[in-house]
Amino acid sequence: MSHLTQLFTNIGGQFVTPEAELIEKLKRIKAFVFDWDGVFTDASKDSNMQSRFNEADSMGANLLRFSYFLQNKKLPLTAIISGEKNAAAFTFVDRECFHASYSKFANKLEAATHLCKTHQIETNEICYVFDDVLDLSLAELCGIRIFIPRKTNPLFNDFVLKHKLADYATGSTCGQYAVREASELLMGLMGNFDKTITERMTYSDEYAAYLALRKATTPQYYTTQGGEVVEIKEI
Repeated sequence: MSHLTQLFTNIGGQFVTPEAELIEKLKRIKAFVFDWDGVFTDASKDSNMQSRFNEADSMGANLLRFSYFLQNKKLPLTAIISGEKNAAAFTFVDRECFHASYSKFANKLEAATHLCKTHQIETNEICYVFDDVLDLSLAELCGIRIFIPRKTNPLFNDFVLKHKLADYATGSTCGQYAVREASELLMGLMGNFDKTITERMTYSDEYAAYLALRKATTPQYYTTQGGEVVEIKEI
């Protein structure tokens, strides 16, 4: 067992796909796509039906994108696909300069198909981070699938793993910084975790170049109406 596999197994992570295969899969990835509720959040809502995200996950996603930039000399495509409309998700996408936000999509494959067509990629070039039933039709087709389980749904967890709808199940559950865990795993698989941290720590020229590209990204917001994907002009 490698050091990386041991570290993540020690915190309760489960490798459905072995580390060596994940490394090869990751070489083909061009996009990191995330569900929102239950991934960046603990899946709870306030009285206004809104949710919150945390800075540890936000930093994880940023470091992941920088890690990819160091390896590929370009930004990865990044997007949120949610079954609901969340003001916090819009705030996050705007602040972090993700490429796209898709909200109110009961059929997430519809959103992913639009994303792929817009940016000329294939679904098997997506790494998808997800947690629940609405995500499975998309997870089935993605190149890398990272599943965030909950102890309270053991039958569903078993279904996902039994049917190999995930490549890795996080040791952290929703609301416990699972995006940070997923991000660090992917950085470890890319083999440049130490370089990524060092370059960010020193605010190197490479980090400055990455950040300039990130800030130049204008997020696009979409929803679905009458079976059509439409752009949201005002958030």
